[in-house]
Amino acid sequence: MDKAFFQVVSVNEFLKLCQQFTPISKTYRQPLTASLQAVLAEDVLAHEDLPPFSRSSMDGYAVRSADTFGAGEMNPVYLHNKGEIHIHRLPEFDLRAGECAAIVTGAGLPKGADSVVMIEHTQEIGAGDIEIRRAVAPGENMMYQGEDCQADQVQVFAGTRLRPQELSILAALGYSEVETYQPPRVAIISTGDEIIPVNEFPQPGQIRDVNTHSIYSWIKLIGGDPQIYGIIPDDLNQLKGVLAQAVPDNDMVMISGGSSVGTRDLTLKAIQTLPESKILAHGVSLSPGKPTILAQSGSLPILGLPGQVTSVQVVMLVLGLPFLRHLSGEHRPKEDLLHASVTAKMARNVASKQGREDYVRVQLIQEGQNSLTAYPLLGKSGLLKTLLHADGLVCIPSYSEGLSQDEQVQVWLI
Repeated sequence: MDKAFFQVVSVNEFLKLCQQFTPISKTYRQPLTASLQAVLAEDVLAHEDLPPFSRSSMDGYAVRSADTFGAGEMNPVYLHNKGEIHIHRLPEFDLRAGECAAIVTGAGLPKGADSVVMIEHTQEIGAGDIEIRRAVAPGENMMYQGEDCQADQVQVFAGTRLRPQELSILAALGYSEVETYQPPRVAIISTGDEIIPVNEFPQPGQIRDVNTHSIYSWIKLIGGDPQIYGIIPDDLNQLKGVLAQAVPDNDMVMISGGSSVGTRDLTLKAIQTLPESKILAHGVSLSPGKPTILAQSGSLPILGLPGQVTSVQVVMLVLGLPFLRHLSGEHRPKEDLLHASVTAKMARNVASKQGREDYVRVQLIQEGQNSLTAYPLLGKSGLLKTLLHADGLVCIPSYSEGLSQDEQVQVWLI
């Protein structure tokens, strides 16, 4: 263990510590139109079949598929048109062998029909007979009753973060409101004598407050409720004061800067003055982002983030977002806590120190029809461009000394 840090843990150990915090239990009903990225608080059942009856997905003729066997341009079959099916009412007749029925998209199929021949493969030949010039299989160009979902079955489970896909099925089932968990309210505190507001011009030794805005954006991206508490100088009393305000009013506190072990790094000291405070980890075997703190005041989690602008975003991606998803009540497989991934080959060798997980920013280039190449974007943790131009992150495991050129890697898309 690095003696310069209080308690250095691995990335997996850090994430396990995050799981100890109880997810938010408060729920509320909100309109479906306002629930994107919210986490569902109850299972949603279908109260009806979708579709409610077997229906056509094409304009054409409802048929018994067996009657079209062998049909083709040079060998058509002939069926008798029993009638026209209107979209606004279900057919009142059955289809028998040798019969068909004109149908439009969305109309219900008559009993006996199990497929639809598209109108472009048919021809009226008079006397109510229809020439069929293409064979169809059972279920072709139609949807069976309950094929999309069946009544009394759960369609979206509690703990699901609502995407447009889930909202679509909920709308189809007639849900105008849903019960969701309250989004985690997260306090954002940026520290440092050198930090100034973004609308000011920096003097020597000063930098604009990047971290507040990047942290805010990552929290919003997964449906959280970020609260900005401003810029606090390197003053222990001021930091203690703003923490005392933020802790009672939020579900989580994030502090950027001051998390290392220098003389001006006061985050740890300020946290330790809070009621029922406990430091769970001070330092993570992660690069960039080693000087990360996980603490608690009572049951409220506090995340002390690095001050370097790229480090804080990598920590948010690797640790912060999975933590927030857990607090939100979202249930996801652990391997899917970060992002979707793709396979690529490394464009060059990349060295790494053993004993830490190294997250390399990479740009993906298509080289060949089915081949992606990952080009490392190496740079110091104060350089934003390595993330700006990155398509994803490649994790070098703690037991590895690096990656080799042409080695196959998983790229977490960002």
